[in-house]
Amino acid sequence: SQLILQAGAMGNGGEIYLLDMGTSIKISDMARDLIRLSGFEPDVDIKIEYIGLRPGEKLYEELITEGENIVPTSHEKIMVLKGMECNLQLLNGQVNELAILAANQDEKRIKAKLQEIVPEYSPASN
Repeated sequence: SQLILQAGAMGNGGEIYLLDMGTSIKISDMARDLIRLSGFEPDVDIKIEYIGLRPGEKLYEELITEGENIVPTSHEKIMVLKGMECNLQLLNGQVNELAILAANQDEKRIKAKLQEIVPEYSPASN
């Protein structure tokens, strides 16, 4: 929580911060710890059930994408993410095209247009 407060104190507004919070932990380890902290025994009192990924969920989350840069700050564990420059005229045209596709309820072309605008977008399969 200290990193969050310190990053907030640095901000002028609109920045995206990346916080180095140390080694990642497994969700299953955290669930087991929380069960024990509640006075129960994992897999005895409370069963942990693995249900798999739901549509749109990921096992790994990318923190930065191609074209973005990480810039250090005065704090060694707080970095600022500098995004790509945006061509607003081009984006405005693409959004207008999306609106037309939406009005025509053209789902296939909407997904294709979204992938054109945001290459990292991967529609959930139904």
